[in-house]
Amino acid sequence: MRTLIVDDERLARNELKRLLEPYTKIEIVGEAANAEEALVMIDELQPELLFLDIQMPGKNGFELLSAIEGKSPEVIFTTAYDEYAIKAFEFNALDYLLKPIDTERLKETIHRIEENQAHTEIPVSNHERVEKILGENDQVFVKDGEKCWFVKLGKVRLFESMGNYVRLHFDDQKPLVLKSLNNLEERLDPGTYFRANRKHIINLHWIEKIEPWFSGGLLVTLQGGDKIEISRRQAIRFKELMSL
Repeated sequence: MRTLIVDDERLARNELKRLLEPYTKIEIVGEAANAEEALVMIDELQPELLFLDIQMPGKNGFELLSAIEGKSPEVIFTTAYDEYAIKAFEFNALDYLLKPIDTERLKETIHRIEENQAHTEIPVSNHERVEKILGENDQVFVKDGEKCWFVKLGKVRLFESMGNYVRLHFDDQKPLVLKSLNNLEERLDPGTYFRANRKHIINLHWIEKIEPWFSGGLLVTLQGGDKIEISRRQAIRFKELMSL
């Protein structure tokens, strides 16, 4: 995974790089000392994963994430303070590591990331992996607790990020699956499913109404009544995709 480290302390960045050396699947593509640097690097380098400090001069880690529009990297918070944990998971963090970072705790985190990636891949040979793109006519198996569904994807009107889970909205059902929204987005047919913002993917065939919204965004109403905001940057992309 292309990885960016964001921390205002140079020694903390160096220590984290040292701890990550054994993990060959983590490719560190850059490091930033503050949110402003990070925003530029995220735009240029398109990292898949952020190790993100919370307390930094200028924008803090939460404000940085709020400033990212469109598809956001996965996030692992690294901080010396434990009082932000609940808020961190409201931002759909993969994990929350307290400094000084424990090697075994980091190992668990990386293992969870690798497992999550592996679940989105279909092995073809020992040397090649491909991901099957899922369209509206594909049937998918969904299990949440004791309940199971075999649902046609075209019936799913909305995918909603809930921390390490994604909630599927179809019929009157709202099951949770252990999957990140970013990984799910890579599996879904972009001709049918659109990333509206950091927390939602919508089924374009379920759109009932579109209205202008704040700061150049759009407000979409889906059949069934769900109202989803399309962020300003994604609204530009939406208009490019859907206009004549």
